[in-house]
Amino acid sequence: MASSNFFGRIGNLFSGFLSLFVSGIEKNNPEIAYENSINSMKANYDRLKTAAGAIIRQRDDVTTRLHNAKQKQAQLEANLQQAMDTNQDDLAVSILQMKNDNDQAVTELTAEAETAMAEAEKIKDALLEMKSEIKRVEEERDRNLAKLAGAKAKIQIHNQLEGLSIDAEIRALDNVRGHIANVISEANLGDELRGADLDVRMKSLQKGASRATAEAQLAQLKAARAQGGAAKQM
Repeated sequence: MASSNFFGRIGNLFSGFLSLFVSGIEKNNPEIAYENSINSMKANYDRLKTAAGAIIRQRDDVTTRLHNAKQKQAQLEANLQQAMDTNQDDLAVSILQMKNDNDQAVTELTAEAETAMAEAEKIKDALLEMKSEIKRVEEERDRNLAKLAGAKAKIQIHNQLEGLSIDAEIRALDNVRGHIANVISEANLGDELRGADLDVRMKSLQKGASRATAEAQLAQLKAARAQGGAAKQM
């Protein structure tokens, strides 16, 4: 008994894991989930249709028997009247017995036929409802799978756009800009160097001119001094 319970629990556990596994697959694959549901609904519809066939046959059988019983009822009523008209009491009694039995059968068959017809209508309504539900789910599948495909396409496009980076192009342009700036700076440096060289030469010239002037001034001072000394001696 314990072994049976153990294996039963193991079976239930396995069934639970299998159900979770299948549920996960269906969640990630809506097409499979819809297909499984629709196929299951169609299988139930076929089973219900088979049961409906049996109920319809039963209804038709009861209806036929009731029709025959009512015809017999009318015939027995006519026979009874004829037997009474001809004073055949013993025959009239026999006919009355058959008529009573037939009347009871008509009552029972009428109730049975009403039940059978009600059940037939109920199962036909269930079939129509199930067929309508299958169609509704199929239309829902088509709509939702179309929406899902559109959403996946959008996500794919977004991912592709996010994957498109212009960093490399920006870095390349930065390198170009840097190179251009370096060339310009180099050109400006040449101009600055040339200007600095002119300044040095100008200062050198100015320094030379200043020395020459000073030397000329010194010569003039010496000459004036010499003239002054000669004048004193005379």
